[in-house]
Amino acid sequence: MPADIANPRLSWNLAQDVSELLEYHFMTNALLAGAIVAVIAGLIGWLMVLRRETFAGHTLSLMAFPGASSAALLGVPAAWGYFAFCGVGALAIGRLSGGERRAWSEESAGIGAVQAVALAAGFLFVSLYGGVLGDLENLLFGNPIGVSDGQVLLLAAVAVVALLVLGAIGRPLLFASIDPHVAGARGVPVGALSSTFLLLLGLAVAATSQITGVLLVFALLVGPPATAQAITARPLLSLGLTVVFGLFVVWLGLGISYFSVYPAGFFIATISFAVYVLARVLVAARAWRSYGRPRRPPAPEPSPSGVIA
Repeated sequence: MPADIANPRLSWNLAQDVSELLEYHFMTNALLAGAIVAVIAGLIGWLMVLRRETFAGHTLSLMAFPGASSAALLGVPAAWGYFAFCGVGALAIGRLSGGERRAWSEESAGIGAVQAVALAAGFLFVSLYGGVLGDLENLLFGNPIGVSDGQVLLLAAVAVVALLVLGAIGRPLLFASIDPHVAGARGVPVGALSSTFLLLLGLAVAATSQITGVLLVFALLVGPPATAQAITARPLLSLGLTVVFGLFVVWLGLGISYFSVYPAGFFIATISFAVYVLARVLVAARAWRSYGRPRRPPAPEPSPSGVIA
């Protein structure tokens, strides 16, 4: 018999607790949606951290506010507004930030201008709506346990499209992210790749916001990628660790939230931060041990006559 859903209790039997989670359809949807978001946010967030575009990701996360308010005004699902405004915001950032040829000050000014206009548009839509956004708390902090079957399918479709595009442009995008000047000199379309990536980032932000909310979107976009990049500089291994950390953070956060009275977004963000801090501490400790070891003297080089000097 299913446990009392109104008063779930965590036990010492892990298998029983997991079985209880999977008994309910809403938790199955939450775990599936969380897994999809962890993969798409992790992979795209990995490139976002590498490209130092976290400010652009933060600005795109704020697009959920005008997106949700415009959706309420038009009477359509909030997810439509999320994806529409994140896409438009990504194109605007790519146009106004100036691409790879501008200095950081010019890029940040363009991104900040897009952020200001987006917030102003959100206030305008709320005023025109004349009511109160009923899901304001979900907008800010997310509501993964309220994900419907249709939202899971939508997230899966967005993830497939985003990952296909990312796979097609992955190698030149990585080259342009590491050294855009050399990539441009070798004929890589750096500007087009930058705009395409911003669109993918907008899709990832729109999908992630539905799970973690606007305020906690960085928990999945930045936490797992930053943790993986702190551990290793190898791209493939780092990407794999990013996905593993993302799934761990989402599933553990959802599981703890089910047996708690506190929201899942809090646990997801807290676990993500804790994993990142733990990784940095372990890396620092390993570096300290390596620094303290005595170094071997270099091997003597043979002289031209073949005798070791």
